[in-house]
Amino acid sequence: MKSAWFILSALVAGMLLGIGVELVSPAAGTASLPYIEPIGLLWLNALKMTIVPLVVALLITGITATADAARAGKLAFRAVMIFLGAITLSGLMSLLMTPLLLRLFPLSAGAAEALRHGLGGTAEAGPSPTFGDFLLSLVPTNPIAAAADTAILPLIVFTTIFAFAITKLEPVQRATLSGLFKALGDAMLIVIGWVLALAPIGVFALGYALAVKAGVAAFGGLIHYVLILSSVGISCLLLGLLLAWLVVGISVPRFVRAMVPTLAVAISTQSSLASLPAMLKSSEELGVDPKKADVVLPLAVALFRFTSPAMNLAVVVYVAWLFGIELSPWEMAVGLAVAMAAALSSVSLPGSISFVTSIAPIAVSMGVPVAPLGLLVAVETFPDIFRTLGNVIGDVAATKYAADGVENEPAGETP
Repeated sequence: MKSAWFILSALVAGMLLGIGVELVSPAAGTASLPYIEPIGLLWLNALKMTIVPLVVALLITGITATADAARAGKLAFRAVMIFLGAITLSGLMSLLMTPLLLRLFPLSAGAAEALRHGLGGTAEAGPSPTFGDFLLSLVPTNPIAAAADTAILPLIVFTTIFAFAITKLEPVQRATLSGLFKALGDAMLIVIGWVLALAPIGVFALGYALAVKAGVAAFGGLIHYVLILSSVGISCLLLGLLLAWLVVGISVPRFVRAMVPTLAVAISTQSSLASLPAMLKSSEELGVDPKKADVVLPLAVALFRFTSPAMNLAVVVYVAWLFGIELSPWEMAVGLAVAMAAALSSVSLPGSISFVTSIAPIAVSMGVPVAPLGLLVAVETFPDIFRTLGNVIGDVAATKYAADGVENEPAGETP
């Protein structure tokens, strides 16, 4: 939490300084850009360098962990299927809701142009690939070359196939390979932690450059982004409550009463992991067998992030809209698949780290610029509140539904 506020404060300070310099002496502001902006771009490049190895490591560990969890028994298998269904609905809702919100509440043309200019100018859209080209691009002839070219989509296809192949190995071999990629992912997360420790400096420089290029309109653009993302987050909350009512069979007033302590913890910590004890209590109040909750809720915290596909896709759709990039139906389908994989392969990390590790692969796979994420991560503090609230609602509702569907299986039973 402190780190997120430091990053946000650095953004505001950099933008205020940039606006002040630009107002006092536009020439000085322009002259200072070649010295200050490269600092921010260097920090942004440091973030980008972690994307490929981290995507491979997290995707493999996520798939193998999900497969291992599904093997744990009927209760765990049912829970994993529920998680997959719920995040699919979440992502589909975002692909429908975000463009609708942007049409209903558009950013003014001046503010949009200023923000776009400040975030990197105009993205040059290449020729739209045909459906045949899209299909041919899915399977890489050389996965190493795909990684070197940052061709995320074919790399993800290869990595997914490889990960499922690992799940078919003998237990000792499976554990060896899974452990290797888990260690790789943990090492890359340490590198990202080091890079994000310098985030106040990088974000300050990027914020300064944004303000010099875009002026006061940059603030309006970022506020618009936060409001759109928060609206998608609120939609996730409503979807979670709707599913709890219509699918799980719990009235909204009863569900909300049981969730009040959990929601309070979620708001104060912005962490699903920290909310786990409160979620166990809430699920007990909803009539979930504690033994079953002890199996499903930790699994949900590890694998299930109900809001992640929706809000991560919303970020990418917003950036695409800002840069005038038309997303084809199959690009959206690819984005949804990558968003689901990112949600399952993520670990419980601070919001700033998970923002980068989850959204960058989605953006690259959909052909959307990654550079704006370096600044948008600074304002993630506010939408992240809705992420956490939606996640804990989804965790408890999924636990109730999974437990009710497996009446007689003892917790932890293996086939």
